[in-house]
Amino acid sequence: MDFSLSDEQKALVQAAAAFSHAELADHAARWDADSFFPIDTIRRAGEAGLLGIYVPEDRGGLGLSRLEASLIFEQLSQGCISTTAYLTIHNMVAWMVAKWGDEALRETWVERLVSGECLGGYCLTEPGSGSDAASLRTRAIRDGDDYVITGSKMFISGAGANDVLVVMARTGEPDSGAGGVSAILVPADATGIGYGKNEEKMGWKSQPTRLISFDDVRVPVANRLGEEGEGFKLAMQGLDGGRLNIASCSLGAAQHALTLSRNYLQERKQFGRELAQFQALQFKLADMATELTAARLMVRHSAWRLDQGDPEATAYCAMAKRFATDVGFKVCNEALQLHGGYGYLREFPLERMVRDTRVHQILEGTNEIMRVIVARRLLTDGMIEALQ
Repeated sequence: MDFSLSDEQKALVQAAAAFSHAELADHAARWDADSFFPIDTIRRAGEAGLLGIYVPEDRGGLGLSRLEASLIFEQLSQGCISTTAYLTIHNMVAWMVAKWGDEALRETWVERLVSGECLGGYCLTEPGSGSDAASLRTRAIRDGDDYVITGSKMFISGAGANDVLVVMARTGEPDSGAGGVSAILVPADATGIGYGKNEEKMGWKSQPTRLISFDDVRVPVANRLGEEGEGFKLAMQGLDGGRLNIASCSLGAAQHALTLSRNYLQERKQFGRELAQFQALQFKLADMATELTAARLMVRHSAWRLDQGDPEATAYCAMAKRFATDVGFKVCNEALQLHGGYGYLREFPLERMVRDTRVHQILEGTNEIMRVIVARRLLTDGMIEALQ
């Protein structure tokens, strides 16, 4: 059992860290303060190959594993958590089109998504169906060679700036559950699409979040990803990787917070001594590092299982997402506490990091839903044995 990174993986980490430092870190505070979506920076990420990380090489992507994607996102999020989170969503969209689109869709969209010429959005959540995604109400009614889409989607990252959307819509009967959902690729400027206001959020301010409405939006049936009725299955497969991606963003945030805290404790003096000399604060720093290390191991192990096609990968991804996002927020929050009043000031990055990591416990499936996924598998033959 070898936990070390290969030379190639170390090179990926170094390249991602360099991009994070050069393109993200110095701008993150301004993007947050101005609610600015850095499209030019995102396109430069495309030039660096960071918008098609696990898209196959024959489609213009890097063709990397989910483990290697996790390594990259962990480094990028140390520069800007919010922008990196959008990059993870875009990567998921590009991968879904490359994996399940027909040849014409791939030819039209994948290269443009990988290069950053076009930006992608993922539309699953609705105003009335968040955690209960299988109950979504957006309809796609077949009309000859077209689908006519009606409904709305909520909390869509990049909405208003995206060029193409992967929309989960009900092609079956209203009560058909998960089996009646299909995934459809929709140009973001199609007739009948409307966009709500940019939501005022606690964090993730460097990316717009809007409601998208679909009023008799007509798209070809050929724009469907996979077969009719497979959309929910495709969405869940996308979310396995998405959960690891957002967990990786939490790891990067926690690592940055830990580094800032170590430096602060060595620099700041109280009562005639460096803070680093106080045992209680040493214990706090040690606990932060220990929990971060445990979370990192869990994320990388789960990514390896997903890469191997392990039958229990979904449960492992859920465990990793739950644990790593809880730890990421906790470490950032503890780091703010260690910085005292300075941590609460916008002049310092900790308050932004706390705000940005808080939503990780909600999106890609709330951490309560992650527990449901794991518990259901534990109550099914095989999962307990797989843990041993």
